[in-house]
Amino acid sequence: MSLPGPGVRGHLPGRDAGRAALGPPLRPAAKWEQRDPNSGHGGPAPCEAPPLDSAPATPGPAPPAGTLLMHSPGPRPRPTQSPAPAAQAPPREPAPAHAKPRPSPRPRPLPRRSSEASPCQAPPPPVARRSSRSVFWRLDDCGLTEVRCKDISSALQANPSLTELSLCTNELGDAGVHLVLQGLQSPTCKIQKLRLEYCNLTAASCESLASALRNKQHFKELAVSNNEIGEAGVRVLCQGLVESACQLETLKLENCGLTPASCEDLRAVVASKTSLRELDLGDNKLGDQGIAVLCPSLLHPSCQIRVLWLWECDVTATGCRDLCHVVSTKESLEELSLACNALGDEGAQLLCESLLEPGSRLQSLWVKSCNFTAACCHHFGAMLTQNKRLVELQLSNNKLGDSGVRELCQALGQSGTALQVLCLGDCDVANDGCASLASLLLANRSLRELDLSNNRMNDQGIRRLMESVEQPGCALEQLVLYDIYWSQDIEDSLRALEERKPSLKIIS
Repeated sequence: MSLPGPGVRGHLPGRDAGRAALGPPLRPAAKWEQRDPNSGHGGPAPCEAPPLDSAPATPGPAPPAGTLLMHSPGPRPRPTQSPAPAAQAPPREPAPAHAKPRPSPRPRPLPRRSSEASPCQAPPPPVARRSSRSVFWRLDDCGLTEVRCKDISSALQANPSLTELSLCTNELGDAGVHLVLQGLQSPTCKIQKLRLEYCNLTAASCESLASALRNKQHFKELAVSNNEIGEAGVRVLCQGLVESACQLETLKLENCGLTPASCEDLRAVVASKTSLRELDLGDNKLGDQGIAVLCPSLLHPSCQIRVLWLWECDVTATGCRDLCHVVSTKESLEELSLACNALGDEGAQLLCESLLEPGSRLQSLWVKSCNFTAACCHHFGAMLTQNKRLVELQLSNNKLGDSGVRELCQALGQSGTALQVLCLGDCDVANDGCASLASLLLANRSLRELDLSNNRMNDQGIRRLMESVEQPGCALEQLVLYDIYWSQDIEDSLRALEERKPSLKIIS
């Protein structure tokens, strides 16, 4: 499954890397790969610089007995400029028992990035290579300028084996992208995937991009998220996609300034591209009105969408009702993110009812930060006892409390449940909730990952969890405990538990 948001696909989608928050992204090294199309993946790039954390760190002094430790990955904001290598940080002051942990990070995680020891320099001009193998160029966050875009354009024309190009997080602007697209329009260019996220594009780039796409039959993926292309730019881009003969599979338009009117243009793309499998529209103000426009095209029999990301799109229970028709009947849909939308308990009930319909095949549902309360847990519990297809449920940052968690545990404790990943971070879970979860871990045989980050349990609750996790009958493989305070004694016990049970990974 596959993070951004919310859904932050993530993994993700799931999208969350390890279903836990990552640290702040660092500048990755420029990467050039040759990939065997038969293998499905490429090996490590020989020119990639070593990561920052490859150097041994100087350990700080051990905290005294009884000290409360806070375990947090830190927030993950996107840096506005390249961070300089920092000096060794002094040991952090122990947090007081009454201190409040930091809030959970963005709903959908930023993509994983490799890091390097120094800021990335502009790469040398790409060299054209002819090979029977597929070539992938990743030049993310490399400070590329308009001059380098001319080199890239030349390489696109001279290298027919190049099939994937990623230029994310470079301030190319409209002028730089225009140069790259000149190379893309060459008959010898065989690009299938073109990623231009965080590239300072505006609507002015969309005409050139649409023109280039019209003549690319083999084009499969377009990612232009986090560019201010706006309603006008999206309209031009969608027209180009509709008129293109390409078999588009993935379209990513997150945080692009889309409006409800943009859904008319997107509807035409969905209707014309029966090859479309993933549509990412998170962080756009589509509203219930836009969702109502988009859903009929998603419901059409020719649509075979698998992944739909609509996190932070101003959707309420009204829009959720329209989406539930898609969930209950679209057998191709496997992954849905509605994180950071004010669905409320009414929306939760609608979703659970749709997941009980025989036509639903959803495997991953992200509903983080949706204004749910303990009252919705009855509906989720009833659904989970009957639904045998949903394997990932992200419920973090909803105020479920111990009573709501107890209802979920009672349902998941019944035989035959299929859920494998459960995220309950920042859900007001305290020691009583841990007791319910501890009992669940001994009764449930499907659950593999449990996220309890940023909750209110203390040593007593953590110890209850440890007692169950240590049992041979517990099938849990990953326990995420970010942003929780506990004593040094518990810290030592957790590390010892990992050593005794190698199949278990505790992330804190």
